[in-house]
Amino acid sequence: MHVVLAGGGTAGHIEPALALADALRRQDPTVGITALGTERGLETRLVPERGYDLGLIPAVPLPRKPTPELITVPGRLRGTIKATEEIIERTKADCVIGFGGYVALPGYLAAKRQRVPIVVHEANARPGLANRIGARYTRFVAVSTPDSKLRHARYLGIPLRRAIATLDRAARRQEARAFFGLDANLPTLLVSGGSQGARRLNEVIAAVVPQLQRSGVQVLHAVGPKNELPQVDTMPGMPPYIPLSYVDRMDLAYAAADMMLCRAGAMTVAELSAVGLPAAYVPLPIGNGEQRLNAQPLVKAGGGLLIDDAELTPEWVRSAVLPVLTDPGRLLAMSRAAAEFGRRDADELLVGMVHEAIAARRA
Repeated sequence: MHVVLAGGGTAGHIEPALALADALRRQDPTVGITALGTERGLETRLVPERGYDLGLIPAVPLPRKPTPELITVPGRLRGTIKATEEIIERTKADCVIGFGGYVALPGYLAAKRQRVPIVVHEANARPGLANRIGARYTRFVAVSTPDSKLRHARYLGIPLRRAIATLDRAARRQEARAFFGLDANLPTLLVSGGSQGARRLNEVIAAVVPQLQRSGVQVLHAVGPKNELPQVDTMPGMPPYIPLSYVDRMDLAYAAADMMLCRAGAMTVAELSAVGLPAAYVPLPIGNGEQRLNAQPLVKAGGGLLIDDAELTPEWVRSAVLPVLTDPGRLLAMSRAAAEFGRRDADELLVGMVHEAIAARRA
């Protein structure tokens, strides 16, 4: 069996695709896997690092919403679809699995022309254009939220890295806190704006760190590789404040933390709910509002807090986040609510859907 994964561009598309690839290989080490990508996407680094074949195709950016520019897409897609068809033919692909983004639409269109089964995975609560089109060509559509309106949607969750999906936060807490140089027993806030960081979150947390420390809370802060480490005045003997440019062991960061302050990307929400880590979500204030929609069901279930970017202030952190961090009972309740909402087995469920799609075509 050989499958083609179409999920390039951003980590939010690539990571679920690679998690599925890992799950397919665990089940059958002989399965062939090729990931579609473009020269400018993160996949040029992430896919080879994980040991998978990368097939490059020309990039054709898609408008986020229906606009006059959408009319020009078919013409610009022609060469990209042809390049994708050549990859499908070369690999003798049994299925194309799309995760949205630039490479998904040519993947779907090429698969349709080649009569190859299609599986669609949508990570966001509000589906993108590529997946809305892809869902018209197949009944095998996996989504991350139970109330998705995407055609043929089946709620599976988001495939996660095994280090996250199998994480036991309580069992790894002591190891994780020692790894980062944190106190073994103090309430711990993890702050991260994603792989690139978020200036807004950085500025707010830097301003409120002294008050958190005086309340007995320590902070692990992933600032982002392109951002300067904050200058925070901390007094000797106070709980640790650990700013880092980048954290490459997010499994240990989650294990070390009691709560997180973060954006609300689909992968972040899925990972935190899977490991049962409560969070204060600050949706990115640009785009089509999908980050707020990603976090809302989890927050409604009691597994987190939600605050608009414009309303995030040091005062809000003191009045809303600090009381949670210093209340073990409330932390436990929020952690349980998040864990009940989370899905740890989405990778295996999606493997099952892939086999189902292939079997349906052969029947």
